[in-house]
Amino acid sequence: MPSVKAARPLEIFDKIVWQRLTHVSGARGIWLMTHAWLMVAIILGGTALLWQWHWFAGLIISPIAILAVGARQLGLSILMHEAAHGLLHPNRKINNFMGQWLTGASTGSDLHAYRSYHLTHHRFTQQEEDPDLSLSAPFPTSKASMQRKIIRDLTGQTFFKQRSHQFARAWQGFKAILRCDSHQEDSPRDTSAGRALNNSARAGIGAVETTINGSIITAQTVARFLVVQLAVLIISLMTLGIIPFLIWIIALATSFQMVLRIRNIAEHACTAVGSDDPFSHARTTYANWFERMFIAPYWVNYHCEHHLFMGVPCYHLPKAHMHLLANGYGEKMTTAHGYREVMRSITKAPA
Repeated sequence: MPSVKAARPLEIFDKIVWQRLTHVSGARGIWLMTHAWLMVAIILGGTALLWQWHWFAGLIISPIAILAVGARQLGLSILMHEAAHGLLHPNRKINNFMGQWLTGASTGSDLHAYRSYHLTHHRFTQQEEDPDLSLSAPFPTSKASMQRKIIRDLTGQTFFKQRSHQFARAWQGFKAILRCDSHQEDSPRDTSAGRALNNSARAGIGAVETTINGSIITAQTVARFLVVQLAVLIISLMTLGIIPFLIWIIALATSFQMVLRIRNIAEHACTAVGSDDPFSHARTTYANWFERMFIAPYWVNYHCEHHLFMGVPCYHLPKAHMHLLANGYGEKMTTAHGYREVMRSITKAPA
């Protein structure tokens, strides 16, 4: 199937407006990354101090802290996504370092592998070739099914399943590194999954090398992930004890998984599949302050705009939205008035 049709920005915005919308600010990107970690530090530190003041106060506030930290971990993932598009910093090396080590590593993501995967998603959004189609295809679903998914997230089952698979693949990569089996020059990082499989089909040995290189990349990803977790642990123990680290890791295993799921659902679930209209592939969700704090940090709710104009940094997406409305494109867009509305719409039984 051909790529989805792209929006033509200069038919919507004048040239000066478009230049402003696509301007990438290095200072703004660094501030957003700093803000994400600063918010994590404030939440973790404040919770630990409450535990020191009185255990009951710490116990009461901890569930809220876990939800808030999970949302900030989602924020770090969103900023890694910005780096995948080259929008976190205008200097490519700085952009990639921030995306790889300062944001993506905290949640166990590899910037380069994600970039290849994600750009394929943009190219074939809601088409058969879309690697993210499986995330939206099950919807709408029943309330009972959605509740089971949320329970799996909040009890750590989703985290354990994902990390078990990732760590098992990483172990194969570590063994390959020790055997000096790496073929990094042939790494499939910058190719789509489909292209890698096609190459493997044409050459049997290519399948083996692709598997080895994929395992090595996963091993490197897990190593960065563990380095960040160790850094959080050391800082926690050197300052306020074990409580900050426990809140961080529990959030990563529970609330982060839940808000990541809600974000994925809100972006594409129950939008048009196979449509050639670029305004129909993704949803923009109007978020109040509470939702921005706990579900949709860093303007991730403006997802229709992001798919229309993926060269626009996240901090300019609200402006792009306002220009679209002013130019009469509001009715063409898929929108929702809050995440509660999204959840209601995706738990309706299909007609």
